[in-house]
Amino acid sequence: MTSARPAISGARWRPWPWLAAALLWAAAQAGAAPPLRIVSLVPGLTESVCALGACDRLVGTDRYSNWPAAVQALPKLGGLDDVPIERIAALKPDLVLAAPSARAVPRLQALGLRVVVLHTRSHEDVQHNLQTLGQLLGADAAARAAWAAIQAQMNQAATRVPPALRGRSVYFEVETSPYAAGPGSFIGQTLQRLGLANIVPAALGPFPKLSPEFVVQAQPDIVMAETRNLQSMAGRPGWAALRALQRQQVCAFAPADYELLVRPGPRMGQAAEQLADCLAGLDKEAR
Repeated sequence: MTSARPAISGARWRPWPWLAAALLWAAAQAGAAPPLRIVSLVPGLTESVCALGACDRLVGTDRYSNWPAAVQALPKLGGLDDVPIERIAALKPDLVLAAPSARAVPRLQALGLRVVVLHTRSHEDVQHNLQTLGQLLGADAAARAAWAAIQAQMNQAATRVPPALRGRSVYFEVETSPYAAGPGSFIGQTLQRLGLANIVPAALGPFPKLSPEFVVQAQPDIVMAETRNLQSMAGRPGWAALRALQRQQVCAFAPADYELLVRPGPRMGQAAEQLADCLAGLDKEAR
């Protein structure tokens, strides 16, 4: 990929065509009382509930939900593959938020629990989730404000990216296998908003597994990864030839900062600002 893809607008609050069915479902729930006891099994959804002013309604979360600080004291209920069904049922939730890949969804539904399954792959998903949660929680205005804040932060971050780096190609590593953030992922969309190109073809999906040779042949201008993974890259077969590593055109993120970048939710605007900080530093180093 040799040039940046068009920036994704998304600044206006509007229903995307593919959300029509979900919006009809949410409208059908409008007559129901807002949930008062919520279990969230997805970190980004936990953060979204809190961003909409309903943190006090959470009675349990997955083990990875750690922001804001108030949720750390809640009962922790496993991850995608080891959800304790009985413990969740004992909490008597009137709403369970889950990912499509969560194996526990059918069992939770069989117990008569109200389960809402939400995707968290893209910017559009995050917008949809805020809108849906806003309707469920009776917090439509807060949902619109949260999405507007994300957009404002992303727009501000984009203005801070040095012109010399616009159109540069980037490899963002999400796992050492290596798995990368493709242009269709929420991370890839943020990178596009900042004016960067992605070495991953869109046809490979949002988070494809790449061959190590692919990355070397693509020769990204900038490499982004968690610090510990980036420090070991030059030792991978052939990766010492990556010019971005040789020239230190890299963004290395500490674990807490990296976690922010890979968590789709109401802090995506902060993630964009963090990426812009690194890019501004790279420009100064190159002078």
